[in-house]
Amino acid sequence: MWRPGLLARGAWRRRRWALLGSARALGGGSGSSAAGEGAADHPVYTQEHRALRASLRKIIDKEINPYVDKWEEEEQFPAHKVFKILGKAGFLGVTKPTEYGGLGLDFSYSTAMAEELGNIHCGGIPMAIGVHTDMATPALTRFGSEELKQEFLVPSIAGDVVACLGVSETGAGSDVASIQTRAVRKGNDYVINGGKMWTTTGCQADWMCLLANTSEGPPHQNKSLICLPMKLSGVHIAKKIDKLGMKSSDTAQIFFEDVRVPCKYLIGEEGMGFTYQMLQFQEERLWAVANVVQQMDNIIQDTINYTRQRKIFNQPVLNNQIVHFRLAELATEVELLRSLLYRAVGLYIRGNDVTTFASMGKLKAGRLARKLSDNCLQFWGGMGFTNEVSVSRFYRDSRLTSIGGGADEVMLSIICKYMDILPKK
Repeated sequence: MWRPGLLARGAWRRRRWALLGSARALGGGSGSSAAGEGAADHPVYTQEHRALRASLRKIIDKEINPYVDKWEEEEQFPAHKVFKILGKAGFLGVTKPTEYGGLGLDFSYSTAMAEELGNIHCGGIPMAIGVHTDMATPALTRFGSEELKQEFLVPSIAGDVVACLGVSETGAGSDVASIQTRAVRKGNDYVINGGKMWTTTGCQADWMCLLANTSEGPPHQNKSLICLPMKLSGVHIAKKIDKLGMKSSDTAQIFFEDVRVPCKYLIGEEGMGFTYQMLQFQEERLWAVANVVQQMDNIIQDTINYTRQRKIFNQPVLNNQIVHFRLAELATEVELLRSLLYRAVGLYIRGNDVTTFASMGKLKAGRLARKLSDNCLQFWGGMGFTNEVSVSRFYRDSRLTSIGGGADEVMLSIICKYMDILPKK
């Protein structure tokens, strides 16, 4: 198990070397890039990263992948059960402080975890895990009071509770500043009214990291983050949204009607919510890139395997030049994206601002996933148009990459801003 924060330093060294042994036994971990580099010459990952991935892969193979088809059909995975397994093994607090049950590792380990989660046979479950670890809890970790961390962060890391993020609304997705949900101080409470849309795991969550307007000031200075227990009176789950993809991850529309939350549940300072939310976007977007890169690797390999055995006109489909050339081209583009990811992560863990690279990576990941899924599906012929194969599921799931976490057009605007070519308002 990955629990170094709960061990003395000497014990952690022993546990680390045991994990390294398990990684070597698995061939250095899964998901190596096409270039085939080992940990010794990897630009970011060490043997410890490989050990983390090998340990996580065991859980994926035993506790998740055997049930994915069932959960996809049911359109919901058992988040509490899966998160408890991951929490017990230490995977819900990879970058969180050891004093709260985390591992205290840098963001490169979160990237390694995101890549390995790409080996889950769907996109919905990795997304839900990423929301819990890298979207709903970072602000609480950085800015929350000790009391809040004990009440919400510690059980989230342990997997005892499920967290969700309440930012997007019906009329405010990528445009975060336009949210309308309000939290008005009345005595020692905030009274919350409004609603949230596209809430990942919202039907199962125990608490929400809620972004709401707490004053009448400028839109970038009037928002606050609040820990909102989902069982409070006035919290209404309006519906589970019927989506094109990400079927195994429930997505909720939620309304708040005079919900009273203690003011002590405020994360950090009042009016700083928008800033706190923006600060974590670099990590969110790099996490998304890491996760989809591994999924694209897998779809290419699945397509190679299928086209090698599927024959047309007395020869394997793969023997057609258009097929193997296109797969080679797609593999090249995935490797280029992976190289950008590792460069960005390497710079980020050394304290650099990588907003431009994170935005470029997110933009390219979404567009490449769309192209790759479409191209590969074509080579599967009629089978690609069924729900029985991996490529069709990826075709549906990966479409969200260009929308969620900031649409492609928003990424382009950010890149243009940093290039100083965005027209002035």
